[in-house]
Amino acid sequence: MLRRSKMKKIKQYRVLLLMMVPAIVYYVVFQYLPMYGVLLAFKDFKILKGIMGSPWVGLDLFRTIFHDDYFYTVLKNTLIISLYKLLFGFPVPIVFALLLSEVTNGKYKRVVQTVTYLPHFISWVVLAGIFFSFFSLEGPLNTIIRFFGGNPVLFLADAGYFRSILVITGIFQSFGWGSIIYFAALSNIDPQLYEAAIIDGAGRFKRMFYISIPMLVPIIAIMLILSMSGVLDAGFDQIFNMYNTQVYNVADIIDTYVYRKGIVEMSYSYATAVGLFKSVVALILIFIVNRIVKLIGGKDHALW
Repeated sequence: MLRRSKMKKIKQYRVLLLMMVPAIVYYVVFQYLPMYGVLLAFKDFKILKGIMGSPWVGLDLFRTIFHDDYFYTVLKNTLIISLYKLLFGFPVPIVFALLLSEVTNGKYKRVVQTVTYLPHFISWVVLAGIFFSFFSLEGPLNTIIRFFGGNPVLFLADAGYFRSILVITGIFQSFGWGSIIYFAALSNIDPQLYEAAIIDGAGRFKRMFYISIPMLVPIIAIMLILSMSGVLDAGFDQIFNMYNTQVYNVADIIDTYVYRKGIVEMSYSYATAVGLFKSVVALILIFIVNRIVKLIGGKDHALW
């Protein structure tokens, strides 16, 4: 009887289950199977011998990492860029969603949503080309500077400007798409709460601060936890396509370092060890931030 009931449910939801298959296959092939490669972090990998045939070296590669002065440079750059993006980029989608939710013209709202979502679907290869043109010596920004009597600046080759450019361009690319989840949460708030507030004489800003924002707190907490887990992921695609040797000292991050070590220098074991270190730190950060959120806001605001 129980088996018949299960088969009935499977038959009932067969279309949804079939829709899940591509996602499951993707995660198995590109997320779970590559975990086998973690063994490289503990081996002196030789291509001709393969993973299992290569000799074990234990934790020697991790000792090498922690004695590498340049590793601390890329770690510092990664943390600084990630924290800048978190500090300045995390609130932008929230503010945008709050402002957009106050727009009453449906057509205008849809146009704004479409325009702001679009950059998310554009490759960083294309976006980097656009930004190279914008910040170049003959680009619009330097044209304005010259118009007001200033000297042109090669922004993308100036270490003093590069991190700020990364943050600004990163926000431009992601804030529209990032606002979707907050906008959806705002759309699910009971309209009667706003109606009662209007009757009590509350204006737009009071309704925003006393209804909208408090109702967003649980989703903000969850998104913050997930964002903190990526604090060592400063954005490989963006930085790889925009940086150059002139700004290595402020823009070289763990992911670009791993790319050079693994793909360019073919130090596969060393690159895997650095990547494993990054993953372990990210996992620890998730537990720490989740614990802090649970202590401050309770179980309802935490992931588990």
